Amino acid sequence: MSFNVVGIGEVLWDMLPDGPQLGGAPANFAYHARVLGANAAVITRVGHDRAGDEVKQRFQEMGLSVEGVQLDEMTPTGTVSVSLASGGIPAYVIHENVAWDYLQANRIALHCVRAARVVCFGSLAQRHEVSRQAIQRLLASAPADTWRVFDVNLRQDFYDRDVLEHSLKLANVLKLNEHELPVLAGMFALDGEIHEQIQTLAARFGLQVVALTRGAGGSLLYREGQWAQGDAAAVNVKDTVGAGDAFTAALCLGLLRDLDLDAINHAANQIAAYVCGCTGATPPLPADLRRLLNPDPVLPTQM
Repeated sequence: MSFNVVGIGEVLWDMLPDGPQLGGAPANFAYHARVLGANAAVITRVGHDRAGDEVKQRFQEMGLSVEGVQLDEMTPTGTVSVSLASGGIPAYVIHENVAWDYLQANRIALHCVRAARVVCFGSLAQRHEVSRQAIQRLLASAPADTWRVFDVNLRQDFYDRDVLEHSLKLANVLKLNEHELPVLAGMFALDGEIHEQIQTLAARFGLQVVALTRGAGGSLLYREGQWAQGDAAAVNVKDTVGAGDAFTAALCLGLLRDLDLDAINHAANQIAAYVCGCTGATPPLPADLRRLLNPDPVLPTQM
């Protein structure tokens, strides 16, 4: 059985010293969902420029539907400037007033969402009022039994309480990391230790599932009163870009296939660790990892 899975939001080119690299959490998520057996698409917006054409070409190479890629005649395809700060630490500037800031809830986007079993979205793509209203309309149009996954992904200062609160209300699954939970805890006055904070979030916003990733500390899953602790897999880390998106994709495929929390945790940690051990956000996944969630995996292509 296959499932329709949609990522909504930003797509951009990271302008790295050795050349541009396609990025954006929705695209990374959709790629990994596709490799793990889903029919995956991205609802996003690109400029009428060469960079936008290359986004669509890359999506097709990865086996992703380009039906939801909108064309903006006025603003360029999104980019991120990357520079090396002191000590060689990279610094990022996510440029504003780009095509995905003007995402539309058009007929095609609404159709994609209404046909999906999973819709994944974050906070970054809601930084502009136009895209924020479109994303919220799309989420509100999803069928009641759709997994609506809010993968927080806090970036720079492109979020506020209103965006996070409204997103939590629209979601039934929350995925966040160990750095994002304290931000939400302070913002929403969550008392107690980590388990209590997660339970409070779930109860307050009607969340069915909460996933907390903790890097080398593994992950914690909560579902309607049940908990599962997942251990991180040992890996020689090359870069962590895309590992969280791979974890989210594995979580979603596990939920779609009705796996128990321990099995989901194990698979998601193994897959995220493998991505950490590779260069880039979307490496091909070995067959043994794909089989953790899908007995008949597709052949991957690299993003």
